[in-house]
Amino acid sequence: MEDITRGGQFLVKETKCENVFTPEDFTEEQLMMRDSVKEFVDKEIWPFKDRFEHKDYAYTEETMRKAGEMGFLSVAVPENYGGMGMGFVDTCLVCDYISGATGSFSTAFGAHTGIGTMPITLYGTEEQKQKYVPKLASGEWFGAYCLTEPGAGSDANSGKTKAVLSEDGTHYNITGQKMWISNAGFCSVFIVFARIGDDKNITGFIVENDPSNGISMGEEEHKLGIRASSTRQVFFADTKVPVENMLAGRGEGFKIAMNALNVGRIKLAAACLDAQRRVTSNAINYANERVQFNTPISSFGAIRYKLAEMATSTYAGESATYRAAKDIEDRIKAREAEGASHQEAELKGVEEFAIECSILKVAVSEDVQNCADEGIQIYGGMGFSEDTPMESAWRDARIARIYEGTNEINRMLSVGMLIKKAMKGHVDLLGPAMKVQEDLMGIPSFDTPDYSELFSEEKEMVAKLKKAFLMVAGAAVQKFGMDLDAHQQLLMAAADMLIEIYMAESTILRTEKMAKKQGEAKVQEQVAMAKLYLYKAVDIVAARGKESIISFAEGDEQRMMLMGLRRFTKYTNMPNIVGLRETITAKLVAENSYCF
Repeated sequence: MEDITRGGQFLVKETKCENVFTPEDFTEEQLMMRDSVKEFVDKEIWPFKDRFEHKDYAYTEETMRKAGEMGFLSVAVPENYGGMGMGFVDTCLVCDYISGATGSFSTAFGAHTGIGTMPITLYGTEEQKQKYVPKLASGEWFGAYCLTEPGAGSDANSGKTKAVLSEDGTHYNITGQKMWISNAGFCSVFIVFARIGDDKNITGFIVENDPSNGISMGEEEHKLGIRASSTRQVFFADTKVPVENMLAGRGEGFKIAMNALNVGRIKLAAACLDAQRRVTSNAINYANERVQFNTPISSFGAIRYKLAEMATSTYAGESATYRAAKDIEDRIKAREAEGASHQEAELKGVEEFAIECSILKVAVSEDVQNCADEGIQIYGGMGFSEDTPMESAWRDARIARIYEGTNEINRMLSVGMLIKKAMKGHVDLLGPAMKVQEDLMGIPSFDTPDYSELFSEEKEMVAKLKKAFLMVAGAAVQKFGMDLDAHQQLLMAAADMLIEIYMAESTILRTEKMAKKQGEAKVQEQVAMAKLYLYKAVDIVAARGKESIISFAEGDEQRMMLMGLRRFTKYTNMPNIVGLRETITAKLVAENSYCF
């Protein structure tokens, strides 16, 4: 297992394009699954978007039952509990293509298959799994997840809900209030987190939804988006829960919650991808059909700019999400090969790549929002109307930056987890960071490099961006040590650098792999997108790096680091950005859809 890349190592280890998984690597079985999901969405969800937008909760439940009948709810469930037992890439693939038509169904699906079912699959006893998982896998029952409280949001472990053991020791009485509970209106079973006594950490419980057992609900919340996703407050008043329904051990609820979020973060990124594809395709359709000044607006440079950027962010999101998904799958398989149970292997496999999961959650959730925003702009006044799909896409996208941990929390987590991995010796940051310091003191080479091979300069740029991050993060750790957590603005800036490095590198590696297989001439639009994404990433790294340096360094140290940042973000051959966008948009307009 030593040869398998560890989480966070992308920053200090060169990754070859042959070693990344891309959407072009899907097997025939995966492509059949994708097409089956797309057919289901195009038949059962997309034509009925107005029902979701008009809060038809019953139709959300009905569609979920149909998804269960098709087997889509059971993809990640092991076969011995009634599931398909498919790999991690497959689960992301289904999540991707089933989620693009409406955020209402996407949320119901994600809440049920992820945080509603997964905690039992991964932490439950054999008896718990046999009792609950087959019903959840088939769609006979639906699951919900009760963690958030009025006073416990991002600080998940601060919940006030109490669990008190009965005098005869047969059950716990749970009392408390939970809010923002997805699927509450039609769920059969809750995963509930409560505190026993004065325990430091919360504990998880499986609680069946029985109104006669002290369970009541508030009215459906009226929300900006995901309007037909059932979202209610849930109240527990001395709700009796058998002791055998404790999930994992006492005080282990916080661990369950955090690991569920790791999986949820990469699945959320996947769930945003087809939404971006659909928004981009709709925008292209409209731009080709809308005529102003006797010309389709798709021929106007201002519109072509938007279409190119929308397609590029979609392509980058695909590249990075499936790269990480396969890395996780490989880690899971390696642990199983060493004798670990499915439960342990999946938990540790996802936990290993928690940094990448946070990166993806932030990057793709922000990209889908920007994509929908530009979609509205391309539609103009019609984009603001409920008669077109853009405004609902924009509203639905907004929640993605909040749940599964806010983007602010995830930015800080990504850098914090990386530093912890370095301190544990899982990722060697110290050696490369010291090497960067030596490079800064040395005389730069003035030789003319050979950039004749595809992406030779771009890959060198990515390597330099990694040096920029190591320079800034290394100096910040030296200065603040364990107090770095208190400097949130600095962590946020460092996270933006980290995010852009991973996304840009993933996009380049995917495209390089395609070019080697198909020939550069056949993937010139993908080459243009990879170069365009990197160009923008370099600017972000330069800006956020400068902001960081001048916030904590002074005098000679500051001057040296700023000089280094300029060196690490300098192109030898600046790409023609307008030309790149034109290459991308020409293909999009000709195909009349997102076609990559």
